[in-house]
Amino acid sequence: MSSTIEVVIDNKKYVIVKDYRYTKTDEWAKLEDENRVRIGITDYAQKELHDIIGIELPEKGAFVKKGDTLGSLESVKATSDYYSPVSGKIVEVNERLIDEPELLNTDPYGEGWIAVIEISDKTEYESLLSAEEYAELIKEKIKEQ
Repeated sequence: MSSTIEVVIDNKKYVIVKDYRYTKTDEWAKLEDENRVRIGITDYAQKELHDIIGIELPEKGAFVKKGDTLGSLESVKATSDYYSPVSGKIVEVNERLIDEPELLNTDPYGEGWIAVIEISDKTEYESLLSAEEYAELIKEKIKEQ
């Protein structure tokens, strides 16, 4: 994995991958080539949800707009929607998560990826939060709790 930023608040550590981009709703996006973005939920999101026990995956081949609900995550604590960080066509989904939703907790930036989107507008990716900006957002969210 790439280098990371660690945000430590009240003895809780949140990992943020430096060369990924982030949303204000706690999804990450990794540019894989000129027009494909791999997406998932952040370490902060999975820690807030606690033990994830189920996922509703997006439909392969579907077209989505930035901000659209892609599916939901079920944890022992709550059910929570997750959103598309970019617009485009879903070209891959991580079906392994159906049988192993715990990967979202144990490896949110790796094996716990959710989908790959063929992006229709690369400027949407570029407008997402940097790792440093997302680290500041997490600090603000925790202060508000």
